[in-house]
Amino acid sequence: MKMCRLFLQLFLGLILLPGLAKPDPDPLQDYCIANTKSPLYLNGAPCLNPTLALSSHFTTSALAKPGDTKANQFGFSVTLTTLVNLPGINTMGLTMARVDIAANGLVPPHSHPRASEVTICLQGVILVGFVDTSNRLFTQKLEPGDSFVFPRGLIHFLYNMEPKKPALAISGLSSQNPGAQIASRAAFVSNPPIPEVVLEKAFQISPQDVAKIRKNLGG
Repeated sequence: MKMCRLFLQLFLGLILLPGLAKPDPDPLQDYCIANTKSPLYLNGAPCLNPTLALSSHFTTSALAKPGDTKANQFGFSVTLTTLVNLPGINTMGLTMARVDIAANGLVPPHSHPRASEVTICLQGVILVGFVDTSNRLFTQKLEPGDSFVFPRGLIHFLYNMEPKKPALAISGLSSQNPGAQIASRAAFVSNPPIPEVVLEKAFQISPQDVAKIRKNLGG
């Protein structure tokens, strides 16, 4: 009888948990301006006294300037809203991102462990896609004005199909701290490195291939 009761509690817990789990907790007040000078280390940031709130805390020009797409070998740049450039975003459960992609540039396959993402193409022609947990690929060619949703935690990419012109997109993510992990860099240039034998077996490649890929990725 006790085992049946325990099993029932576990079963109900598994059913109810997805509805209760959220990327970010709900705010308990109208806003919580991030006090970035506080020495406290919290899951988020301490709130500034509400009487000190200003309109400037809720606005930013951080996404107005193009990013440097030459800063990496893939040809992309992502500029994020943060608690520093937009302190009013604290506890709001969202992040905005400007995505600049050079001609033929790529935002390589990556994931956001704590957020879903919706992307709108503003300039150029962008091939986007994600792979679900059954290894099914969903892709779409975006032109200016088109949008696409990437589900939380799934591997996805953005590729500028224009051979001579840059592309621009704006993304909204459903977490104040979505996180980002590029799949290739996580596998080949982690610190400390994943043992070579693991990579050889996982990707069915030779030790020479592992060394070459690590070198190409800056490892």
